[in-house]
Amino acid sequence: MKAAEGQWWLATVGRTLVWARLRVREAGTAEVFDSDGNTLVYDSEDTARAALMDAEFVAYDGLDEEDANVRGLSLRELQPPRGTSDDALRPQMFQSLDARR
Repeated sequence: MKAAEGQWWLATVGRTLVWARLRVREAGTAEVFDSDGNTLVYDSEDTARAALMDAEFVAYDGLDEEDANVRGLSLRELQPPRGTSDDALRPQMFQSLDARR
């Protein structure tokens, strides 16, 4: 499995975009690679999703232009982190919105 595979989630904190990646494992458990570079393990996808939503993350693939605009984002400019390993993704998990303009 490539590092970027999974479902990307995002949150905004001030002028910072914060990413997290959710993966569902074959056994039905789930793991979240968080913005601090930690991999958090959950007993199910539902539990992992609930934890992300509790932390005010939204699923990137469920975001529409209106939702993005409310967060000060444009879907045209928004792109999840890319890399072949978690180490390559780690520095991209926080993105300054000011630097994007």
